[in-house]
Amino acid sequence: MIYKATINDKREISVDLQSDGTVLLDGKTTAPDVSQIKEGIYHIIHGHKSFNSEVIKYDKEERLLHIRVNNNVYKVQLRDRFDVLLHELGMDAAKSKKVSELKAPMPGLVVEVCVSEGQDVKKGDKLVVLEAMKMENILKAPADAVVKKISITKGQTVEKNEALILFV
Repeated sequence: MIYKATINDKREISVDLQSDGTVLLDGKTTAPDVSQIKEGIYHIIHGHKSFNSEVIKYDKEERLLHIRVNNNVYKVQLRDRFDVLLHELGMDAAKSKKVSELKAPMPGLVVEVCVSEGQDVKKGDKLVVLEAMKMENILKAPADAVVKKISITKGQTVEKNEALILFV
């Protein structure tokens, strides 16, 4: 499997994982000795040097890793050949979610509105608490956005697919 790895948003290298355990880094063959100590923690010997590494954070959907190697933290963005092709065709912009509104996933009662108009929200931020079938459901931001208009108030009943919040 061939990947393009971008390290700290600056350096880009080609990583080709071979079936025999060797790795091609920018076309140069290398065979690091990797031992897993425990989940997410590894000891690597490469080129007569020893490295301790730990996967701090991994976002599978974004293929983004934060890795600590000998107490230095690196941000590594991986792209496979399909990601590279989409980028070359200018279609990777469609991958970044541009949201225009948050809709009610089910009918229910608005228990809490957690944001205000003009507020910046990040993906995963709590926006609305909706009670449906005697359960409270937290509706979160699907992407980074700015709240343009809030179409609901606390205590209001909403229907499925009703627009709750509009984004800029």
